[in-house]
Amino acid sequence: MKNLFFNKKILITGATGSIGSEITKRLISTNCKVIRALSNDENGLYELSKEITNTKKIRFIHGDITDLERCIVATEDIDIVIHAAALKHVPLCEYNPFEANKTNVIGTQNLVMASLKNDVKKFLHISTDKVVDPISCMGATKLLAERIVINGNLIKGSKKTIFSCARFGNIIGSRGSVLPLFLEQIEKNRALTVTHKDMTRYFISIKEATDVLKNCINQMKGGEIFIPNNLKIFKII
Repeated sequence: MKNLFFNKKILITGATGSIGSEITKRLISTNCKVIRALSNDENGLYELSKEITNTKKIRFIHGDITDLERCIVATEDIDIVIHAAALKHVPLCEYNPFEANKTNVIGTQNLVMASLKNDVKKFLHISTDKVVDPISCMGATKLLAERIVINGNLIKGSKKTIFSCARFGNIIGSRGSVLPLFLEQIEKNRALTVTHKDMTRYFISIKEATDVLKNCINQMKGGEIFIPNNLKIFKII
């Protein structure tokens, strides 16, 4: 990991989320040159800044990926973009389809265009298993985001930027995921909200997810959709 990021300038979008914050904290220990942690969550940036003691190489950037100008400024002189920002909760995206589209689709488009404008070397988009045969707004918008990223390789002209995606399942214990929800329901003696007895989920730990991202960035040539082979399948019941 240290050699991979040697002297590199890295932008992480959604840096206050479960994956984004873990990547940010792990990159601090590498010999990268600069980390820009971008999020529209002011309190999240403040909490992240308290967890990171070595702040010489990190910049906490408040901004929204739906703002193209902010994306252009954030990607200036950046080598690697790790795009983790998204609306990811299925019910919230169903109730807020315009916002899901604005963040997941337009926001991704803004970052792709900003990365091309600023000659970013590598762009890795973090996707989800819900893009497979999507029936929800979240899955549909993330699928379109994937296509925008992958097709960035076709529209870039003479630019050298390469674009790839990494699909994940559910991150165990991540913010807003089912495990913390079930634990809370058990503690409060409530019924578990299992939608169907045959429901299965694909799980991966946060550490495994960040290791996968490192490998993706190391291997990407442009146009890949990486799917980790260490996803664990469980019946929720």
